[in-house]
Amino acid sequence: MKFALVIPDGVADEAQISLGGKTPLQAARVPHMDAIATAGIVGQADHVPLSMPSGSDVGTMSLFGYDPLTYHTGRAPLEAAAQGIDLAADDWAVRCNLVTIRDGVMKSFTAEQIPNDVAREVMNALQSELGADSHWTFQPGVSYRNLLIYRGSGTTAPFDLKTQTTPPHDVTDQPVAPHLPKGRGSEVFLDLMERSKAILASVPSNAARGHAAATQIWLWGQGSRPAFKPFVERFGVRGAVITAVDLLRGIGRLLGWQVIEVPGATGYLDTDYAAKGRYAIDHLKNGGDFIVVHVEATDEASHEGNTNAKVQALENIDQHIVGPLHDYLKSQGEYRILVCPDHPTFLRTKTHSHGYVPFALCGTGISADSAKTYDEVAAAASSIRDDRGCQLMHRLMGTNPDE
Repeated sequence: MKFALVIPDGVADEAQISLGGKTPLQAARVPHMDAIATAGIVGQADHVPLSMPSGSDVGTMSLFGYDPLTYHTGRAPLEAAAQGIDLAADDWAVRCNLVTIRDGVMKSFTAEQIPNDVAREVMNALQSELGADSHWTFQPGVSYRNLLIYRGSGTTAPFDLKTQTTPPHDVTDQPVAPHLPKGRGSEVFLDLMERSKAILASVPSNAARGHAAATQIWLWGQGSRPAFKPFVERFGVRGAVITAVDLLRGIGRLLGWQVIEVPGATGYLDTDYAAKGRYAIDHLKNGGDFIVVHVEATDEASHEGNTNAKVQALENIDQHIVGPLHDYLKSQGEYRILVCPDHPTFLRTKTHSHGYVPFALCGTGISADSAKTYDEVAAAASSIRDDRGCQLMHRLMGTNPDE
């Protein structure tokens, strides 16, 4: 049997006045997602325990069938795995975003989508000034998404998981002071963040960008090395993931999945949706059993508060990924396909949120219920609810929960 999971990141939302009281899912033209709902079941899943911060690290871990209360050790080590960075037992990884803060307000958590070459120059300058002869290594990533690695070398880190940090995308257009690091080790993070300001201002290619320049680093999401039981051992199939986001690449590698790189996949609204659909089908054609297609665009639209962009991204996902992928699966015999986001991201707040998300699942052995559309309202009306979202993978795979 072939399996597919499509993740429209952060798509779950509230009714919008600008959409006539509909959610983006209700307002968007998504006939292929609705076809899955009609042919199978629609329900709700909660991927983010209330005791944990709402984010894609927690949400996707649950969506992939791993209880974050058991397996989660922080967001940054998952992204370190995506870059092939090995962490020893006393090492830590920390997210090191390049951000734009003006007059104490988070103007851009992406430093206005800082180009890769400029970001790399900035990170190299930070390493030269702050990383030499220390435990710290500033690791360039993609655009504003970078890492800071702490090498313990037999020592204990001056911070831990209880050190309170806030994702910068949760502070959009807000004063940053209430969201600065707090608790054990916070003074270390605060010192590095403060010292980064002068360094970033001195990097020519960054300063030349004027008002859009990255003004400092923002540290968050610290964590130590996680330990996952391989996916194939738990569910009996080998997986592969298509994504432009390091976080999901990292989780995929730690689960033993193949990570498929797609040209034109940007992790933003301009991503090549059709290429993702083609590469997903090619993987299955070439003997793959299970493909995961993650699209960040819907989440990015919410972070920007852009309702129209969220609707357009949804329609692109439906037309170029869900439709072709479902058509191919139906032509191949036994299959199952699931559409589900990792968490809600509200346009109103521009941040990730806790709460149930809608899912639609159809295929071999799935008896259709009465739902005809895939959206939050149809899901709320369903009697199918996975309070522990990590159980949803068992529905897809047809396996019995083992935890």
